[in-house]
Amino acid sequence: MTALTEKLVRVPALTGPRHRRLIPWIFAGPATALFAVFFAYPLAASLLQSFQRTEDGVTEWAGLDQYARLLADARFGQSLLNVGLILLVQVPIMIGLALVLAYVLNQSWLRFRATLRVAFFLPAVTTLVAYAVVFRVLLKTEGGMVNQLLGHEIAWLDDPMWARVALIASITWRWTGYNMVILLAGLQAIGRAQYEAAAIDGAGPWRTFTSVIVPQLKPVILFCSITSTIGTLQLFDENKVLTDGGPDDATLSPILLLFQVGFKQFDFGYAAAMAWVIVLIIGVLSYAQFRWLK
Repeated sequence: MTALTEKLVRVPALTGPRHRRLIPWIFAGPATALFAVFFAYPLAASLLQSFQRTEDGVTEWAGLDQYARLLADARFGQSLLNVGLILLVQVPIMIGLALVLAYVLNQSWLRFRATLRVAFFLPAVTTLVAYAVVFRVLLKTEGGMVNQLLGHEIAWLDDPMWARVALIASITWRWTGYNMVILLAGLQAIGRAQYEAAAIDGAGPWRTFTSVIVPQLKPVILFCSITSTIGTLQLFDENKVLTDGGPDDATLSPILLLFQVGFKQFDFGYAAAMAWVIVLIIGVLSYAQFRWLK
């Protein structure tokens, strides 16, 4: 390389104090710009919009009127009751199953452990709409495979109680394997010495599980619990495809109601207020779980 070429391609060194202060911004600048444009600005705009209303193409300040509407909205209250039921029933069952599966698949005596882990995790990689469509076909009242196997016609998607059961079953099927993998990683982080100490103290398998494994997994269980709570409150694809929130709003979720209000009724101010109330509920429930698990 000639001296002229070296001079042309030479990049000035950032050695001065002023240049050194610019280095972090050079690396963080693109990410900061993307965060500001695609996250911070929409977040602030939605918060502002929740205090506004638009009528006949004219946007005006509404104060807390949109939030007051939520207190009197029976459908929003029903949607919260629906996801509350799922939280109380489905999330404990799912995490309990995931913990049992993780414990079993962590045993050295079990054959084909890798194959079984992949098999239980596979539902988590299927697309939300695709698996919901499959469940819709399986649970059809007339001609559905589940009813054919049972030899009895159950209105899985047309009866309020059975629609909730179908929704809970579909969510559990998809997300149990996902939580199992996370809990399995937590189990593998527990040192062998703790198992040996429990065995020396005379602890059996159940005592070891409750006194050694579960306490060590508390941070992991907390993570699974919080992510499952957030996912339940953000429930949309499954109930949209399976029942579209019916029958009689039995499977209506806050996000599905938000979608209907925002993109069917075009009441974006009310939808924004609904979104911020959901965010507040998620924050309160997450904090409560932190406090409960200490």
